[in-house]
Amino acid sequence: MPPEVQIKGIREGLLISFSQGDWPDVEQALYEEIDHRGDFLKGAQLILDVEDRLVNAAAMTKLRRRLSDQGLSLWAVLSQSPETERTAQTLGLATRIHEGEADEGPGRAGDEGEEALFVRRTLRSGANISHPGHVTVIGDVNPGAEIIAGGNVLVWGRLRGLVHAGAEGDEGAVVCALDLSPTQLRIAEHIAIPPEQNGQPRPEMARVQNGQVVAEPWEPAKVLS
Repeated sequence: MPPEVQIKGIREGLLISFSQGDWPDVEQALYEEIDHRGDFLKGAQLILDVEDRLVNAAAMTKLRRRLSDQGLSLWAVLSQSPETERTAQTLGLATRIHEGEADEGPGRAGDEGEEALFVRRTLRSGANISHPGHVTVIGDVNPGAEIIAGGNVLVWGRLRGLVHAGAEGDEGAVVCALDLSPTQLRIAEHIAIPPEQNGQPRPEMARVQNGQVVAEPWEPAKVLS
């Protein structure tokens, strides 16, 4: 049975761990997961938890190069093996991360038990992201791009495409953006087509209130405090 790949959103990026298997099997399972998810993971910062597996410098260098070719950044390697940890440090990778569970609230990496997707690029027309958990985009979402998320959607940029948060019926989901100007915005089964924005754009959060989608000022600094 091939190793199971588990992905969880945390403060630093996407934490990837594996159920069982030696390093060659784990490495292959990771590549297959990346190929399967395609554009969903592009631009993400990865943290690999390899537990006590031994990963030498050649294997780690190969891994980082291949991830880079796929548009991914290997930021950290967590390991209980002193040799693997030393190798990661020699290659300039982090070996420690923020302690504790993923942070709570809109704009965080993801709530406990929920997988979050980070996208570090602008989504251009024709791009389509569908994810069962939260989605965070570091970049713009252009007209013609779509995001469908089971949880919250946060855009650190201009949101001008179509977005559907709480797609599985979660009316408590929110949509946050530094410039909230979507062509269509939907939360659960509630649909809103925002009017054309006048004046200076400002960070806003859309949520369901009394059966309607409403937008209100959003303070990103409080989310990160």
